[in-house]
Amino acid sequence: MPGKKYHHGDLKNALIAAGIEILAQEGLSGLSLRAVAKRAGVSHSAPYAHFADKQALIAAISTEGFRQLDAALEAAASLYPEDPRQQLVEGTWAYVQFAIHNTGVFKLMFSGVLEKELDYPAFIEVSHRTLARVVTAVQAAQAAGSLRPASPELVAAAIWGQVHGLTQLMLEGQFTHTVIDRYTMREIVFFAINLIA
Repeated sequence: MPGKKYHHGDLKNALIAAGIEILAQEGLSGLSLRAVAKRAGVSHSAPYAHFADKQALIAAISTEGFRQLDAALEAAASLYPEDPRQQLVEGTWAYVQFAIHNTGVFKLMFSGVLEKELDYPAFIEVSHRTLARVVTAVQAAQAAGSLRPASPELVAAAIWGQVHGLTQLMLEGQFTHTVIDRYTMREIVFFAINLIA
């Protein structure tokens, strides 16, 4: 109960989960250490055992978000072990699906509100690993001859940027009805990827 001493078996993850719930329901403006403590049913001072401040909480939630995104990209790629280009294409759709189903966390991950990222090595490691997964998929598709030769890092950045931009437009309801009424988000994303790749 809030305000009462309460032993939690896995307090850190419970607080992260509470933060994710708050983001989904209230957005970033509702996120605070006090709010996650209340949501987790622990005293308002309990989060400080794991998070020095709100920035540390944001880093932990963002890190968990990147872990889930990375797992989603890996799962999408595993469906097409013999087709590197399809791995890449389905990975873009997994990215969009992650954003749709985890909108609050997705927006936080890419919001820029995390200051001093280098102070959070777990965040740096998993976010870099996620980008490296895209680069590796590009390299595999290039090696198979199904993607034009170019700098793999440049192609990966272009694909990620294109998909992320389209995803943000979708999340913010910025597509015109002349487009969104005629085409699915999947069709829009795949068309954009084919322009680049």
